[in-house]
Amino acid sequence: MLTILIQQEASVPIEAAPSMIVRSKPNFTDIVFAVNGSILPRIILRLLVIAAVSVGAILAAEEHPGIFAKISAIPFTLIGIALSVFMSFRNNACYDRWWEGRKLWGELIVACRSFARQVSGLDESHRQFLLRGLCAFAAGLAARLRGGNERIAIGQWLESESVTKSPNPTNAVLQELGAYCIVLMHNGELGAIHYAVVEGQFTALSAVQGGCERIAHTPVPFAYSLLLHRTALVFCLTLPFALAGSLGWWTLLPVLLVAYTFFGLDALGHQLEDPFGLEPNALPLNSMQRNIERELLALLGCEDLPEPIRSKDNILT
Repeated sequence: MLTILIQQEASVPIEAAPSMIVRSKPNFTDIVFAVNGSILPRIILRLLVIAAVSVGAILAAEEHPGIFAKISAIPFTLIGIALSVFMSFRNNACYDRWWEGRKLWGELIVACRSFARQVSGLDESHRQFLLRGLCAFAAGLAARLRGGNERIAIGQWLESESVTKSPNPTNAVLQELGAYCIVLMHNGELGAIHYAVVEGQFTALSAVQGGCERIAHTPVPFAYSLLLHRTALVFCLTLPFALAGSLGWWTLLPVLLVAYTFFGLDALGHQLEDPFGLEPNALPLNSMQRNIERELLALLGCEDLPEPIRSKDNILT
């Protein structure tokens, strides 16, 4: 038997890790000095390796003039153009996954608001059950997508033996809510047409969960990512030997700039590939979940609402 947990406390996010970078358009100071919110911390070790290789190539060119004379920079120009095109294809695919995840959570918010409006005429006890059940669904979905404990997240809002035993606790919440609405319809508290409208919102919520699971469980093909990783690494490791003979110590400037661009795009694509992860550029699931909780609890007449999740150091956590 499903029972409502009446406590009005805020649900605690399953993971309190970076979710999304929140910054305005960068100004000149940000461009020159900003580290927090950039991809630099993720690639700094690789840049240091490229810098060390470049220094070695420069010292070798100074010690033995002409040692790299036969290595032309023209092939690197052609390879760099091809590599940048392929990398842009991968990043576009990763961004599509990120944006689709954001649209799905937007649909979740819309479905919760619509459902709350459609059951506003029911008795208070029924509304408590149904709206807190939606909070449980949102909490369970966020935990499921991030590898958290769904049962603990859901248990903050409702308890159910069937949810506990289900291999998919988040979907089991929708099953319980649907069954509850069927009972209301049989008791005459919910008309058949009204039930069909409410059931449409359950279908929308189920579609959101299925879409999110599809993204989370279908990564970008490993061979495709590995090919770009290896090509970018080999390109950046060999580029200094083509420039050291002619540019000397100026070799560090173009090499590190190219390495920063390729490695940065590669790391950024890796973060966007998993929009529900815990990387700084992932979606702010905890924040959106908290917004759903605040709105639904407010509709239930709760005055002591949980605080909205705010950004700290330009990161929404």
